[in-house]
Amino acid sequence: MADTPLAHQFDDVAQQREAAGLGMWTFLATEVLFFGGLFTVYTVYRVKDSAAFVEACHELYMWLGAINTVVLLTSSWTMALGVHAAQHGERRRAVSFLVRTAVLGLVFLLIKGTEYSLDIRERLVPGPGFRAEWTVDPTHAQLFFVLYFVMTGLHAVHMLAGIGVVSAMAFMVWKSRSSTHHANALEMAGLYWHFVDIVWIFLFPLLYLVA
Repeated sequence: MADTPLAHQFDDVAQQREAAGLGMWTFLATEVLFFGGLFTVYTVYRVKDSAAFVEACHELYMWLGAINTVVLLTSSWTMALGVHAAQHGERRRAVSFLVRTAVLGLVFLLIKGTEYSLDIRERLVPGPGFRAEWTVDPTHAQLFFVLYFVMTGLHAVHMLAGIGVVSAMAFMVWKSRSSTHHANALEMAGLYWHFVDIVWIFLFPLLYLVA
């Protein structure tokens, strides 16, 4: 990455890369605290209201969650390949893998949207119209779905942001003469993408495999 553009405030490329990495890891640390708080709330109520959470888990479409897990794992692979290609000056391969990553992200959101529509049709949205004949504890069953929609909804927002970042990076690399110009920024985008994928890796067993 010797031809990476150097901003005026840095002494060399290594210092610039280190500063970018520090900034991204700091940002991800705040995201860990944010999702960590949600995971903590979920865990407390999961232990307290175990039976209701197990019942509610069976109402989810586990196979859709499993498919989405495979989709995100594949997107992490294509993202890593895109970063690697950019670092080695393979501009076309980098763009190709970045586009595939963004498309896989869209596939994830499409599947998640389909699942939400099924949840709505089955009247599993907490509130006055909640269908509760399948549970002996409607209050805590609704609490499960509150956490489900909040946690997966926030993850979907982060995924949407990641798709925007990856798409922008793909366009920048495509317009650039050398992919190494954007290798550092692309590596930071890759860290964010992998973080969003890791969050889902935790969400899937917590929500879909409670039983």
